[in-house]
Amino acid sequence: MTAANVLTARALLLDMDGTLVNSDAVVERCWRQWSAKHGLDADEVMKVVHGRQGYASMALLLPERPMAENHAENREMLARETADMDGVVPIPGAPEFMASLAGLPHALVTSADVGLSTGRMAAAGLTLPEVRVTAENVGASKPDPEGFLKGAAELGFDPADCVVFEDSGAGIAAGQAAGMRVVGVGPRAGEYGPTVWVDDLTQVRVSADAGVLRLTFG
Repeated sequence: MTAANVLTARALLLDMDGTLVNSDAVVERCWRQWSAKHGLDADEVMKVVHGRQGYASMALLLPERPMAENHAENREMLARETADMDGVVPIPGAPEFMASLAGLPHALVTSADVGLSTGRMAAAGLTLPEVRVTAENVGASKPDPEGFLKGAAELGFDPADCVVFEDSGAGIAAGQAAGMRVVGVGPRAGEYGPTVWVDDLTQVRVSADAGVLRLTFG
């Protein structure tokens, strides 16, 4: 755990994969198959795909390919991922963390679509927040800040009053570009300069008083 021991906020914006849900087993299976199909180094591909929508990752990895093909293949990828929940589990501390947010302002902001996010949260035994920003709601993938800005607007709070929870470089960059403080969760997050970094959600406690959320780390 690094940086501040306490942050205060009015609302929390939560990424899903790698932050609340460990879906790495599925992501590895699907993207390594995709890498083999396109003759790409799977280890290098895995450095790109976390946090982004699939079409955006494909655009970086196959820069000469028409975007329409990326969108078409991304639909196939989403279908495979949605059908494969083997190994999807909660990040340590996620059930307790989500339970502590009941009745407090928070939203899910994920690069997954509705079907995939609903399936993975259910597979991990986590309750979906009432406010959700999914792939269908944005025109640009993380690291663009659109999703987080929409989440703040849906909740009715200024971006500066929101704290983002993220695991990936693309997601952390998106939160920072939105003008928000970012809690980095897990092994991928530490190298991308979040405001606070934790191993997992067992190191986060949430309390509230008069509309102010107090996040204590450690």
